[in-house]
Amino acid sequence: MASPHGCDPVNLGNPRETSMLELATMVRDMVGSRAGIVHAPLPKDDPVRRNPNIARAQELLGGWTPQVPLERGLEATIAYFRGLNSRNNGAA
Repeated sequence: MASPHGCDPVNLGNPRETSMLELATMVRDMVGSRAGIVHAPLPKDDPVRRNPNIARAQELLGGWTPQVPLERGLEATIAYFRGLNSRNNGAA
């Protein structure tokens, strides 16, 4: 969507389409949880499908493409928050 200010958004996501159920299942499995996944109605005007178009980023950033697969990014994010959590729990 074009901005009236002349500054348009740039998607830096991965164009791989991933459903929220797939993402939630991946995260749950990676953290070793047995929690259930809650299926709730979508908020009004929420997109049903998410598949970022990265063409603008590629054009503006000289052919940029995502380098980190979703699974590896999730592993790094989970490790970061586990480390953060252990530091916070140890600081009493």
